[in-house]
Amino acid sequence: MTPLYDRDGWIWNNGEWLPWRDATTHILTHTLHYGMGCFEGVRAYAGPNGTHLFRVAEHTRRLRDSAHALDMPLTWSAEQLIEAQRECLRRNSLTNAYLKPTVYFGAESMGLRAKGLTTNAMIAAWDLGDYISAEASSQGLRALTSSWARHHVNISLCRAKTNGHYVNSMLALNTAIKAGFDEALMLDPEGYVAEASAANVFFLRDGVMHSPEITSCLQGITRDSVIRLARDVLGLEVQERRITRDELYTADEAFLTGTAAEILPLRELDGRRIGSSAERIADDSVTATLQSLYRRVTRGDLGDDLGAFSDWLTPV
Repeated sequence: MTPLYDRDGWIWNNGEWLPWRDATTHILTHTLHYGMGCFEGVRAYAGPNGTHLFRVAEHTRRLRDSAHALDMPLTWSAEQLIEAQRECLRRNSLTNAYLKPTVYFGAESMGLRAKGLTTNAMIAAWDLGDYISAEASSQGLRALTSSWARHHVNISLCRAKTNGHYVNSMLALNTAIKAGFDEALMLDPEGYVAEASAANVFFLRDGVMHSPEITSCLQGITRDSVIRLARDVLGLEVQERRITRDELYTADEAFLTGTAAEILPLRELDGRRIGSSAERIADDSVTATLQSLYRRVTRGDLGDDLGAFSDWLTPV
């Protein structure tokens, strides 16, 4: 696999297009040392009407909101950032791609006061490839409840997609992987289900869909997309509330959502099988139905039944 730093292409940085290998920053960049920065993961898909970005307006708004919450003055408007993402795909001849807009502090000084620092913005994009195997998509993941708790809402800015927060996620995920699992389920400081290492959590019981309320977990854009599809297309009742881990043990179905992962079934938690004992999720399950709907929407295959979601697609 080619290292990310050794590729052909172009990266947008503060309004300039830099050759991929020349897009470097100083080793004393403040964000590298203190973790103060924010980012987004955005997907582009090839569809019947060409390449488009999926919910790029919502992602860009969250990026700007994160920067504002972190007190990182960002001079680039939403319109400029969206156009830069579109141009990033065109310049790199990408159709199905992952984009990573990132806001970071410069290398003018060190220290926690973070004074006199420039706020920088960059956008890179690359072909994500097969991020999730077909096996994982149909059979589901095995997860372990992590001993690492998600941040308390008064410890950090939980609504901001902050670079430094992902140390918490990596500790949880890598512990689970070393124990032989695929994913980690993280609880909040009071012991209620928060999210997976970098994905939101859903489960179904008796025809009702449930997801943890937004407190210490990120307000996912894929999460919102799935809730709207479940309510508006499938007519499901969706409850956002506090959830205990044993509710997942006895769920009929459970799944995770995220920009890169999309919708992934959760087949096992802490050694307990969730739902059916079948090796693959049933084609008529809610999880499989939502996977199909989400795939159609993101790929631009809307049709009359999904036409109301056309504003989620921004042509490149």
